[in-house]
Amino acid sequence: MTQNTSSSSIARRGFMLVLSSPSGAGKTTIARKVLESEKELVLSISVTTRPKRSSEREGSDYFFVDESTFIQMVKNNQFLEHAQVYGYHYGTPQASIEELLAMGTEVLFDIDWQGTQQLKQTALNDLVSVFILPPTLKDLEKRLYIRGEDSEEVVRKRMRQAQHECSHWAEYDYVIVNETLEESIQKVRSIVQAERLKRRRQIGLANFVNRLREIEKQ
Repeated sequence: MTQNTSSSSIARRGFMLVLSSPSGAGKTTIARKVLESEKELVLSISVTTRPKRSSEREGSDYFFVDESTFIQMVKNNQFLEHAQVYGYHYGTPQASIEELLAMGTEVLFDIDWQGTQQLKQTALNDLVSVFILPPTLKDLEKRLYIRGEDSEEVVRKRMRQAQHECSHWAEYDYVIVNETLEESIQKVRSIVQAERLKRRRQIGLANFVNRLREIEKQ
């Protein structure tokens, strides 16, 4: 008697995919395109005290709150990680992340190096981190001006900060130089596929192999 076994039925634990980069290096665009292609990947939406940009939507890009609300959430231990960037607070709500990982869902985080360091301390085995670099700082400055969402003063501040942020590249599992958008998207997708195949994430693999062995005995 032959039983049906399928590798697609192997239970898998999800992971947290972190994309970090200096502002304007392309991580948000890359994240959006990867999310469109990888249906088992969902976005972790951060809470922030930063003012909403005209192109952003509440609950889709961020949850926008005032500073007093954010501080209270920190006191209540409601964040998996939180950080202050460019004078504003950002944090990842903790509530549903573990449930998603246990279901085998990958969660994408668009956070900076400070948040990544916090995740390393609390969830290293579930973390996959990718740092995205611009080809040159000139390219980065050009992208910030083209985006047209920040004043010249803010752009200059972001450029100064970018030099510091780039120094954290060695703290990440993977590093991508974003020379062309399509290539960078494909590289991130390749990372996702490879991480899904890691033996320690395939928590149902032992049961699958045992079923295979039982079939051989029949």
